[in-house]
Amino acid sequence: MSSLAERLRRSFAAHPEADAEPFLHHSDLIGDVAQLIRAAVLVPIIDAAAPRVLLTVRHAGLRSHAGQVAFPGGRIDPGDDGPVGAALREAWEEVGLPADQVDVIGPARSYGTGSGYLITPVVGVIPEGLVLTPHEAEVAGLFEVPLDHLVAESNHRPNSVIREGTERHFYEIDWPAERIWGVTAGLIVNLAPRLRDALGWPA
Repeated sequence: MSSLAERLRRSFAAHPEADAEPFLHHSDLIGDVAQLIRAAVLVPIIDAAAPRVLLTVRHAGLRSHAGQVAFPGGRIDPGDDGPVGAALREAWEEVGLPADQVDVIGPARSYGTGSGYLITPVVGVIPEGLVLTPHEAEVAGLFEVPLDHLVAESNHRPNSVIREGTERHFYEIDWPAERIWGVTAGLIVNLAPRLRDALGWPA
């Protein structure tokens, strides 16, 4: 077990939120939480002297969130072993990340979206230097962002847009190469306190 994984496990143990009430983004758009579609994403943290986080760019031809930055993930299927099993399966299908290369830290607080999903982020540590192969029909590309950049509050920029006459609020995370925003940025902002704790930063 790497020292990074050890620090993350201590931080998760100190902030047990996996069973907490879901965070509901745009709660006015969410009726019965029980009716939300269960999904999971893997938050793959690369074990390096300066840890990085692996992110994907969704294919432009997808029906939803085309071209957006995302974590590997998708719906939880009946055959999956819960959110962890779904996150690992989706990471294999989308980017060719073998499950046995993921040191699973665990699931965090779920995130309900106005588009009808209840997403559980699963944090995992992966080795540096893995050769990954994106599924060409789903993933247009992969990129990495330093973990300390993603969790720094100074990089969490609130923004809003008027949609169907209503103002919708969301986060953007400054990054020159890709636009990190919406659900992906929201998941990162929610995870940031425990990740900062793992890095030894103030919560």
